[in-house]
Order: sequence, then structure tokens, then C-alpha cells
Amino acid sequence: MPALGDEIAADERIRDLEQTCVRLQRQLASAKARTVDLVAAVERAAHDAAVIVGRPVAVAAPKRSKASKHDAEVCLVHLTDWQMGKVSETYSTDVCIERVREVVARVRRITEVQRADHPVRDCVVMLGGDHVEGQGIFPGQAHETDSTSYAQLFAATNLITETILSLLADFDRVTVYAVPGNHGRIGRKGDEARESNLDNIAYGFARQQLSDQSRLIWHDHGHWYQHVIIGEYRALLVHGDQVKSFGGTPAFAIARKATAWSSGALPVSFSDVFIGHYHQNLVVTLPNSGQVRMTPALESDSQYASEFMASRGRPGQRCLFVHPERGIVTGEYLIWVG
Repeated sequence: MPALGDEIAADERIRDLEQTCVRLQRQLASAKARTVDLVAAVERAAHDAAVIVGRPVAVAAPKRSKASKHDAEVCLVHLTDWQMGKVSETYSTDVCIERVREVVARVRRITEVQRADHPVRDCVVMLGGDHVEGQGIFPGQAHETDSTSYAQLFAATNLITETILSLLADFDRVTVYAVPGNHGRIGRKGDEARESNLDNIAYGFARQQLSDQSRLIWHDHGHWYQHVIIGEYRALLVHGDQVKSFGGTPAFAIARKATAWSSGALPVSFSDVFIGHYHQNLVVTLPNSGQVRMTPALESDSQYASEFMASRGRPGQRCLFVHPERGIVTGEYLIWVG
């Protein structure tokens, strides 16, 4: 039989554990409430700003020359990892805006070169996430930014809107697919659903701003992947943080994950995969003869790339041309900037 003193001590430990459990539950509920309030406040503010500024008028469709005897192709642009708000020796919000504008201008010039041989009427834009830098992904991140997450959100929204409007001036139709990145996460990892993400909020309000553009098709966003369809061509768009790395670019892990996705792990069929996240240029060929295309970030002199990737990624984005009837990529350009 246990002694009376032991029973009393055991009861006290149980009460202590119960009190600790209640306290932790209250703290967790409070933290979640703050995160929910933050998401709601940001969404309300973004909506109010959109109402005040108003929506841009519909962009006139471009005039086309006479018909061509060659098959039409589609311009496919992968825009990812702008890290809006990140600051380094050679990068800032202003530099980000300049580089995005340079990328878009060069996409339009490259398309004109392609049009000398065949029609290119449509453009598909893949927004790959991390268009904002955020401030809570790692300790001390706030000291590596030039603006708050709130300001980053509005800057990214405006730049996405500007980008789509510019492309609408040069293409008959623009189609957008978008996925969130890890830097747009609100709160600690796991506190909120993945959809509660600054990237998704920026996409939502850019889409709202562009709602009067009848030649724009914007697919619903929020999920971690998008199934990109261009005629017979099929691709998978993900941010890239789904593939874990322990230093360096995980080429083998990327190939293994993409092969699993294409072998039935996802309910969609595709040949190519587009990712960002690692701030590097990499192309990995898959067993199905498709390719994983990793697109660089726009930022430069990244401490993350130097410390964890042992590499200083060159800033750039990716532009391709797709033959929709044959379902293949016919041309590819890395647009280097900075």
C-alpha cells in the first residue's frame, strides 16, 4: 500500500499538470486568435484600399498582322521568389520592382522575335510564391527587410497587377496560375492553414483589381500545387519547399519527389514540374522524359544562399514557348537580371 504522503504528492503533481495544461491551452488559443485577427485585418485593409484606388480600365487587345502559315505557340512565364521587401547590398524593394519590369519587358521583346516565325497570341503566367519576404520565417528576419509584411503585401499586389496589365497589352489572352510560398506564411508553421498566406492574399486582391479585364483567365489559387494545362501540354507548378534540403540544392530529392508525384501520388498527369524556393537555376530530367525546372529568385547577395546553399544565386526568371498541339516546349530562355 502506498504511504499517505506519496498519495498527497501524486495528487499535487496531477493538479500541477492539469493547471499547466489549461495554461498552455489558453496561450495557444490566444496566439491563434491573434493570427486570425491579423489575417482578417490585412484582408479588410487590402479590400478597402482596392475600393479607394479603383480597378484599372480594360486594356485594349493588341492589333495583329496577317495570319501565318506556321502553328501558333504559347508564351509560358515562370515568375517566382521576388522576396519583396528583402534588403541586401544589392537588393531592395525598389530594385525588385526594377527587375520585375525588366523581366516583363524582355519577355515581350523575346516574344516579338518568336513572332517573326510563328504566331504567339497567348501568354500563361505561373506565379510561384515567395513574392513577399515576410518577417517571421526565421529569427532576426525583420532586420533583413526594408518594409513591414503589411507594406510588402501591397507592393507585391501592385507589382503583380502591373505585370499582368503589361502582358495584356501584348497578348490576346493571359492565363494565370498561382501557388503560395513559405515566406508568406502568417504566424508560426502549423498555426494556420496553408491558405492563410500573404502570397495568396496578394493574388486575391490582384485578381480583384483585374476583374474588369475580360481577356484574363485567373485560375483559383490557394492550394499547394497547380495543374497547368496548355492544349496537350501538362505541367505541375509548386513552390518547392515541399522538397526538404539539408544543405545545398537537393537534386536527387527533387527528382525522387517529382517522380512520385507523376506516378500516381497526385490525381493529375503532367510531364514537367516548375519550382523555385532554392534561388538557383537547375534542370533535372525525370524517368518519364519530363523535366523539373528550378527557376532562380530575383534577389541578389542572399545571406541564405551563401550560408545554407554555399552558393550566390544569380537573379533571373524563366520564359518558355509551348506548342499546344504537340504538347512540348519548343524554346526556353533564362532571363538574367542584375
